[in-house]
Amino acid sequence: MVLGGRSEIGLEVARRLVGPDNKIVLAARRSADLDAQEAALREAGAKDVARAEFDADDLASHRPVLEGVLAEHGPLDVVVVAFGILGDQQRAEADATHAAAIVHTDYLAHVHLLTELVNLLKAQGSGRIVVFSSVAGIRVRRANYVYGSAKAGLDGFASGLADALHGGPVRLLLVRPGFVVGRMTQGMSPAPFSSTPGQVAEATVAALRRGRGEVWVPAVLRPVFFAMRLLPRAVWRRLPR
Repeated sequence: MVLGGRSEIGLEVARRLVGPDNKIVLAARRSADLDAQEAALREAGAKDVARAEFDADDLASHRPVLEGVLAEHGPLDVVVVAFGILGDQQRAEADATHAAAIVHTDYLAHVHLLTELVNLLKAQGSGRIVVFSSVAGIRVRRANYVYGSAKAGLDGFASGLADALHGGPVRLLLVRPGFVVGRMTQGMSPAPFSSTPGQVAEATVAALRRGRGEVWVPAVLRPVFFAMRLLPRAVWRRLPR
């Protein structure tokens, strides 16, 4: 299942997991409008694609949606949590409601959804979860501190959750991509070590198949951000992005 069925990265991951016996569930708002996403999966070889109505910001709906998918489609093997918003940093600095909306979607909704999801997967006895963090949360920058702070919270929560799940039947893969050139970042100049949704998906699926707990995309970002953490704050705050 892909929670955030319009996500470019989520869809690319799903395309790479297509198999003759797999059913893929795309969950998103306005699920009736997912024709293009379903067609892409069927073109990749998917024989069975279903849809579910899902609004990440409606916390009370999370458990009913998950229970409905389980009841209708059976046990879940891989759940890709791929919803999120970038938001507008300049607007968020002046508009507290917009700042809160970014944090609600990118952090609070994830915390609630993942807690419900883990409990259901434990009850079914197995399952794998993919969570997308970001290097923006590893050390939050002036240029996008609202989005970055939400990703920092999500990264911490997912890291702790993965530790809590260690050795059990449910596993969590935490993916930390850098700048991704795609629909969400359209119009922005790519940062160094950028990747595409396809490249992030390729690394994600490879890590899933190896049973890894985390993956940086591209891998060079791991040592780069180790060094970035050591930069003096006076230097860090002057970096453009």
